[in-house]
Amino acid sequence: MTETPFVPDGERIAKYLARAGVASRRASEKLIAEGLVTVDGHVLSTPAFKVTGSEDIRVDGARVSGKAETMLYRYYKPSGLVTTNKDPEGRPTVFDALPKDLPRVITIGRLDLTTEGLLLLTNDGELARHLELPSTGWVRRYRVRVYGRPNEKKLASLAKGVRVDGIKYEPIIATLERSQGANAWLKVAITEGKNREIRKVMESLELKVNRLIRTSYGPFQLGNLAEGALEQVPAKMLAEQIGTKWKSK
Repeated sequence: MTETPFVPDGERIAKYLARAGVASRRASEKLIAEGLVTVDGHVLSTPAFKVTGSEDIRVDGARVSGKAETMLYRYYKPSGLVTTNKDPEGRPTVFDALPKDLPRVITIGRLDLTTEGLLLLTNDGELARHLELPSTGWVRRYRVRVYGRPNEKKLASLAKGVRVDGIKYEPIIATLERSQGANAWLKVAITEGKNREIRKVMESLELKVNRLIRTSYGPFQLGNLAEGALEQVPAKMLAEQIGTKWKSK
């Protein structure tokens, strides 16, 4: 296959792939850089290439169909699954556990290997990108079991923001739910979701997280969803919560 020498009118290929549910825009750009994306038989090297959707667009040889109706799913991620398509260490992934007849989906954000609870999945990469942005202002809520005795005054101080190992974390709302022997349950709300944020902040308070459950992501709740269960968010609720304002211009 040869490098394509032309750039047609239309939508940028990385954005098109994201809207088609192939991957996020950033991940699509990586696929292009790896030479895995072709248009009408030509290998692409730039995410700025534009398509109309009428072309033969393929990723790693598999043809990409046009933009499907946006779908969002609630999934109770069990502990022990990674939220990547493939794991170099061979650990089981979320995608290994999902129903085989499910349309191609990507995760909205990630949960650590041992973190469980609500994980949102969508077939729309642009929607995923939008909902991951801190600018949405959506709060992520967790129930957190820690080993140790929480100091309620120190927990309350997190509402002012905190710096741990040189990393600044935005305000965190943390309250004591109950003590249980050597452990305690906390309710924690964050808006950023930086890498291992809750675990690192709790460690700075001499508390070791031994169970972490996400109970909500913005308006979407874990509710009574069973571990490992998957449910599609009704189209009406999806429209009410996200409308069309997230769409890129």
